[in-house]
Amino acid sequence: MSGDVDRPLAGIKVVDLVRGPLAAITRYLAELGASVTRVDDGPAEDALDDLVANVGKHRVGELTDDLLADAGVIVFDEGRAIDLDALRAHRPALVTMAVSAFGSDTSLSNWKASDLVLHALSGELSRSGVRGRAPLPPPGELAYQCAASQAAYALTVSLYHALRTGQGDHLDFSALDGAVQALDPGYGIAGSATLGKPAHLLARDRPAKGFQYPILPCADGHVRICLLAKRQWQGMFRWMGSPEAFASPEFEKTGVRYKSPDLLPAIAAFFADRTRADLEREGQAHGVPISAVLDLDEFMISDHAAARQALVEVDGVKLPNGVVTIDGARMGPVVASPETHINAWAEPVAPGARAFEGLKVLDLGVIVVGAEQGRLLADQGADVIKVESRAFPDGNRQSYLSYGLSVSFAAGHRNKRSLGLNLRDPEGRALFLEMAAKADVILSNFKPGALEGLGIDFAAISRINPRIVMADSSAFGATGPWAERMGYGPLVRAVTGLTRAWRYDDDPESFSDSITIYPDHVAARIGAMAVTALLIRRLRIGRGGRASVAQAEVMLGHFAGEVARASRGEVAASHAWRDGVFPAAGDDEWCVVSVRSEADRKALAATIGGEATREAVGAWIAARSADAAMTTLQAAGVAAARMLRVSDLTDFAYYRERGFYRVEDHPYLAEPVVAERAHVASATLADARAEPAPLVGEHTAGVMADWLGLDRARIEALVAAGVLEPVEGEVLAAARAARDATAEKRQTA
Repeated sequence: MSGDVDRPLAGIKVVDLVRGPLAAITRYLAELGASVTRVDDGPAEDALDDLVANVGKHRVGELTDDLLADAGVIVFDEGRAIDLDALRAHRPALVTMAVSAFGSDTSLSNWKASDLVLHALSGELSRSGVRGRAPLPPPGELAYQCAASQAAYALTVSLYHALRTGQGDHLDFSALDGAVQALDPGYGIAGSATLGKPAHLLARDRPAKGFQYPILPCADGHVRICLLAKRQWQGMFRWMGSPEAFASPEFEKTGVRYKSPDLLPAIAAFFADRTRADLEREGQAHGVPISAVLDLDEFMISDHAAARQALVEVDGVKLPNGVVTIDGARMGPVVASPETHINAWAEPVAPGARAFEGLKVLDLGVIVVGAEQGRLLADQGADVIKVESRAFPDGNRQSYLSYGLSVSFAAGHRNKRSLGLNLRDPEGRALFLEMAAKADVILSNFKPGALEGLGIDFAAISRINPRIVMADSSAFGATGPWAERMGYGPLVRAVTGLTRAWRYDDDPESFSDSITIYPDHVAARIGAMAVTALLIRRLRIGRGGRASVAQAEVMLGHFAGEVARASRGEVAASHAWRDGVFPAAGDDEWCVVSVRSEADRKALAATIGGEATREAVGAWIAARSADAAMTTLQAAGVAAARMLRVSDLTDFAYYRERGFYRVEDHPYLAEPVVAERAHVASATLADARAEPAPLVGEHTAGVMADWLGLDRARIEALVAAGVLEPVEGEVLAAARAARDATAEKRQTA
């Protein structure tokens, strides 16, 4: 197990009273060094699942007053009788979280959930599967696992605010909130291949087979390619021998390549007699993002997993060895002493409305992970500066609009300011280092080695600012034989076994994760959680640190149960049917049903008036609308849900009652920006700020004045020298014209 390192949450005492898959919430805190005491006051449904969710925790058989009185954090199932007011009277900095399926304050609060129900009500299920077929339940318990990651992040934010200010918090956490935020939020930032268009504009049916990020057969299996950037296509073209049929410059456009009826067959023919290993090696040499499609067992025994020490043995079972690296050490499972308690925190400051007020953040992040890490900190009050350059634009600046904005970009970069800065210019690098000396946090998700090449890596910056906290994210981590690979979420899913598991049982070619953006959003939450944990440690020891997240290992952590069973050569226990997706009355309408116990099965049988076979349940639902089937079954105590599409979410009663979404008008966008209101329902912290996402370089002059005190003449000289990049006149003119046109349309309406 991972051991001797100053784990950032050392000295924090946590009491865990959560049953089921969301017990994994506090496992993250345990990995980061908190002493988590697990109260086992009832039998576990599955011993292996129980081990997976609770590794690294102390176990006790009953809850005592002394245990609660000594805790800094208490996490419990909603409805458990705990006198929080009495506890808080003696511990004003106490952080508590009530965990439930649907929150404490909605008409769904008494409904039953399952992983499939969460997929249905979050909009994820509507995008999973192949056109013309039933929606396909994603593998594992992705919804619950992503929800647990979101909850762990929320806890660290409130804990940081409590330790910094002395003001505690109570969080009303809903599994549905967490799943819709952290798995693949329909109104969140999307990947570059969507050209900035939001998911709710996708076709009503599932995506066409093979749509985006194609998977092609080869001599010993399949490989997946991600040809997004112009240079990647050029590498593919050269690798194929520069065939005349695809020599037109038009093929440098992503949309043209997608529409070509001849290109994929030509690539497939080129791949057909090569092995996966050969294709990976040759593709990487030509700058083509490519990955073998492996199963979980193959990934677990890979040289890369071994070099990264991605797995660790606990009680004779192999488990993921944590999801974060802190200061070069893996944060794998280790039981922290319950006797340790630390009171030597920094002098408290006056509480603010948001946890990160006063913090200065330099955000070098790109695409989805990079956007979300910085956005989470900005939402809670940090001054987040998006550092960008026109020479190396963020892929999410691709848009149907000429000025590099979209509703997708707006969702991922709200509350940030944009600084146009040429880091390849020595003077630009010097300016960045001046800013780094004043910063609290620096975020990045470049290919490993990129920051070192620019001379702005952790070793360089910590010499001038020992309090700096830096976080980096990459596909496969900064070490190991795959470290230098180009990595996107689809390639990570392919090589870790998720893509291969996400298929219909009767069609081995039905890979169905093509438009899912995972694990990008949740990896960003885990990165932001690690940043917050390091900020907590900084309150204690006065110095910063470095956190690293490998997306492949985030995914491995979410499939810990499957990892454990695979290590013992087991498969999940067989049952009568447990989950079903059934067509309801209407046009492509669906209702899901989950049966987890004999009591569930009896309730289902009583409701439909006969034996609860899959066929009988299907016939009963087919005669009803999905809404009617859902409400009738939930009233009987059966976990069921209508499949919502992204466009349905804002009008669904739960989200309205929860106040989950809000509409943010962007000055340069005709469409309203629908966004989550807050990262969690908090009694103390304010909702997210609502400043619009910036144009490229929109705040360059203001940032230079605010951070470094540069006067106008100095800024203008740096602009003239190409060191600073303000917003381009053409970009600003186009954005203002769009703004004026939108205003005129609204006036006319």
